[in-house]
Amino acid sequence: MFRSSPNPGPTNGQKPPASVALTAVMILLMSPVVARADGRLAGRSVVRLDGAWSVEEGVAPDAVPASFGHTVAVPGLTNQAHPVFPDVDQYETHEYVYTMKRYGVLPPSETLAGLGRTHQTRNYFWYSRTFGPQPRRDHATLVVHKAQFGTAVWLNGKKVGEHLGCFTAGRFDVTTALNWGGENRLVIRIGAHPGALPDQAFWGSDGEKGPWTPGIYDRVELLLADNPEVESVQVAPRIATGEVVVQTRIRNHADARTIDLVQQIKTWKDGKAIGKPVHQQVQLAAGEEKTVTGSVPVPDAVLWEPDNPFLYVLETASGGDSCDTRFGMRELRFDPTTRMAMLNGKVYPLRGASLTLHRFFGDPKCGGLPWDEAWVRRLLVEIPRHMHWNAFRFCIGPVPQQWLDIADEAGLLIQYEFPIWSDREPMRHKLWREDDIVRQLREFMSDSWNHPCVVIWDASNETHWDFLRKTLVPAVRNLDLSSRPWENGYEQPDAPGDPYEDHPYRFIDHVFGKPPYFRMADLEKSSLPKREGWQTRHAAIINEYDWLWLHRDGTPTILTKKVYDDVLGPDATPGQRRAFYAYSLAGLTEFWRTQRQHAGVLYLAYLDGDLPHAFTCDNFRDVARLQLDPAFEDYLEQAFKPLGAYLHFWTPELAAGTRRAYRVTLVNDTQETATGRLVLAWEPGHDRPVVQAETRFEVAPVGQSNRVLELTSPSEAGKYLLVARAFWDGKPWSPTISRREVRIGTVKARP
Repeated sequence: MFRSSPNPGPTNGQKPPASVALTAVMILLMSPVVARADGRLAGRSVVRLDGAWSVEEGVAPDAVPASFGHTVAVPGLTNQAHPVFPDVDQYETHEYVYTMKRYGVLPPSETLAGLGRTHQTRNYFWYSRTFGPQPRRDHATLVVHKAQFGTAVWLNGKKVGEHLGCFTAGRFDVTTALNWGGENRLVIRIGAHPGALPDQAFWGSDGEKGPWTPGIYDRVELLLADNPEVESVQVAPRIATGEVVVQTRIRNHADARTIDLVQQIKTWKDGKAIGKPVHQQVQLAAGEEKTVTGSVPVPDAVLWEPDNPFLYVLETASGGDSCDTRFGMRELRFDPTTRMAMLNGKVYPLRGASLTLHRFFGDPKCGGLPWDEAWVRRLLVEIPRHMHWNAFRFCIGPVPQQWLDIADEAGLLIQYEFPIWSDREPMRHKLWREDDIVRQLREFMSDSWNHPCVVIWDASNETHWDFLRKTLVPAVRNLDLSSRPWENGYEQPDAPGDPYEDHPYRFIDHVFGKPPYFRMADLEKSSLPKREGWQTRHAAIINEYDWLWLHRDGTPTILTKKVYDDVLGPDATPGQRRAFYAYSLAGLTEFWRTQRQHAGVLYLAYLDGDLPHAFTCDNFRDVARLQLDPAFEDYLEQAFKPLGAYLHFWTPELAAGTRRAYRVTLVNDTQETATGRLVLAWEPGHDRPVVQAETRFEVAPVGQSNRVLELTSPSEAGKYLLVARAFWDGKPWSPTISRREVRIGTVKARP
């Protein structure tokens, strides 16, 4: 969804050029642009400044390099520059050193007195490019949608401003600095590492992250328009009344006047007008900025939902400026009574994963992949559909706007996390200026609040900080006219309809606990964690669980070596570890889904960084081609199907000929009644016969059902799979499979 600034261009499979010449300009007319009576243009035009830029390093903050000897892609990361800069990304925070000491990577004697350290001798990277003359307009705004660490802008030798934010758009008035009739030279300075920013500056926090990767990692645009300027538009659906509430901020750069503010809704794909244009007469004093709130009808609205992500566009025109704002008619709430998610008034369980793009930025395989549209579409559209995921948490750092555009079109539900994670020495949140955090969170919201995919705001990850609940969320909540729920880390939620996060890491006791350590068989006798106090009144979302991460080569991470050494032994092969990971993660997914105690189940991490000292990692064998580990894909594709199945049996060994009852829990995540047959079978492989039992089932919409089947274990010793298959008549993805590995002993059970 595009915010009030322009539509970034087509994302429906049309890939923009990988680069543009330094002197070339690509102008996209995002809104109707026509000639006025005086021959000048009316409406907004947008100059896209993405492509190949020159880049150079520096030490002093105001010493623009005399020459530039490297080139780099924008959007992208500085570590992709040619020739390569040495030591780029190298920076260690105080939190990272503390964490590495705690886990034995660094010796106990290691010290870091300050907030960070680096081998880099530079402090800044300077980006430069030129662009040509532009048709004269009343106003020009440069937008750097996201860059880190900090942004300063010079145009034609004139410094026009700075923006300290690393996760929000920087906007710069370049009207007087622009050479309208000739060539323009644009220079953008970013910090080479977090140490280039003031100590109290907010640039995120992640105590497990080694590389800190600079770059202009979202698009750069020049917005050209006449007076009065449309600074922003927020569109908020009202499904019950069939309309949208629209808040438009207008700035008058000239004398007092009355304008006709016109807004028209159209369908996004075919441009069909919906209803009639809405006109508002707005009086503006000289130099006034005014916020205008009104409503626009959406007759016979088509609702946006994962199975049908229908999109509209609101066209806004002030007489001199114009913009398109894409949106969807959807509302997501959490019912305080049932503690379930409600999408457009219907219960909607969330299934999916957490994704850590900023950790992937430091991965040697990252390169330009996050800006390759085909790669991103496979990541966010093709694979999630295959895996039956409908939701993601974007955590520990935001994504480029194109990712949210694609998520809108794919029908994904996004929990969008502001990158606060302060849970270890030096407790960096004590250094931040609280007013700056409020300001940056406001910017973070306004950059993304027109995206229908963004359904939950997330103030932090695993953070205990009273400021979050008492000050931060209340200060910004009412700015969002869509009234999205807020998740607040480990803090108590701010409002009755807000959820909280739950991270039930069962295998964590191998690192922090004492024997006997957790085994999957413990699920047979395990009780669910008891909710207490305020937790009984709020929905819970599991967005991390398992504690089983592996590097992509199948070796354990720092956090999981003890787990695999204890369960499989230190001599286990990568294949054995991958098989155990997939088998156990699928079982835990089945367990948590079928309890119906959580509004969502999202595992960590779908995309992550694979580095020597990584604590977590993803499940790709080949991240460039986005090929998942086959065992992971096999097991988790079953565990996340809309009809969930959980076989309540984890006993690793059984005597031959044992007859017993087995319980299978089924959950139906759809709005249809699920009907079909449930088959339970011992599957030995090879030439042994299959032993099975069968029953019919019916599960109400968004319901749960238990079925019990009796079955006798095989009479012949060996390794077997006990497999439950739930066949839902007429579903192309049927059946749903739940599997257990069992060794049958030679001694038969007594009659």
